[in-house]
Amino acid sequence: MMEKRQADSQNTVVEDQDTWHELAIMDPVDKPHLVHKDSEDQEALLLNGAKHPEHRPLLVSFALEEFEFPSSVCLEEMPLFPQWHLPLKLMAILMALTFLYTFIRDVLQPFVSQSRSDFYKIPILVMNKTLPWTAISLLALVYLPGLLAALLQLYRGTKYSSFPGWLERWMSMRKQLGLLAFFLAALHAIYSLCYPMRRSYRYKLLNWAYQQVQQNQEDSWVADDVWRMEIYVSLGIMGLGLLALLAISSLPSISDTLNWREFTWMQLLTGLLFVYLSSGPSVLQRSLGYAALVLCTAHALVYGWRKWVEPKHYVWYTPPSFILASLLPATVLLVKAVLLLPCLDRRLGQIRRGWESPRPPRGRGVTEKDSL
Repeated sequence: MMEKRQADSQNTVVEDQDTWHELAIMDPVDKPHLVHKDSEDQEALLLNGAKHPEHRPLLVSFALEEFEFPSSVCLEEMPLFPQWHLPLKLMAILMALTFLYTFIRDVLQPFVSQSRSDFYKIPILVMNKTLPWTAISLLALVYLPGLLAALLQLYRGTKYSSFPGWLERWMSMRKQLGLLAFFLAALHAIYSLCYPMRRSYRYKLLNWAYQQVQQNQEDSWVADDVWRMEIYVSLGIMGLGLLALLAISSLPSISDTLNWREFTWMQLLTGLLFVYLSSGPSVLQRSLGYAALVLCTAHALVYGWRKWVEPKHYVWYTPPSFILASLLPATVLLVKAVLLLPCLDRRLGQIRRGWESPRPPRGRGVTEKDSL
């Protein structure tokens, strides 16, 4: 009985190998689902699979159930979202640093200096400062590599030159960084809406009302605070709206269905009149992205209002969080404004259309690859 089973298994292996040989020598017309751009590479791949069963590729392009995979295919070893690994790690590092900084200023300092327990601020207040800080930093990191690439092209005087490996990798994960920034910004909006629901806020509201009665103060209206709140909330809503539109337009199912005229109409609808020499969905995304970055940076600066000049907000000689959060996006916007100067913008446009400097810098390697 055992000998019969072994013989059957050997026959199965032989038949399987014969099938692979037949697939390898089949005419491309008979196997259209196996034909790729390079038919020679495909035939070599099939022959390799016939000789080495453990290296056989999947012959179908549609989804399979787990039990339908060959035994040589290990699903656990397949990479899970490989393009998201580095962006998620970067987001985690930024969130950890911003959380630690906010915790030291808002929780640890009152506990050490005044023996006041403010640990209840960690779930909502501390997190609601960590989320927007990380979100605006990620959004700035989306557009910083493009500016570095533009400066590098201006220096080299050509676009037919490969970028450094770290810059190409950075540019390849911009979409993931932008989606993570939108996700954190949406969480920040939800956290902010939950402020009046907190029990601590209700207690503070009662205390403020009692103090107003004790001071015989009939009207507690402060026009400066009212204007600050109205402006920065409005800027935050518009910034989140543009981020949502940017996230939707980055989806392939949406961007592939819109032509250039529709993208231009959307630009006019949102009041974005940035004119670029290229065309396509990236123009809309760059315009929306820079507009969202401007609104989010203005949102953070208006939130701070006059706090950046008041010494009481510099706890343990550390600046308020909104100042540090605005440094990177403000730098990105400043560099972008410099590149929009007519002298630089005209030269950069010529380079992107194929113009090359007569005497490019030494040591650069010219390739056929269009970097942008």
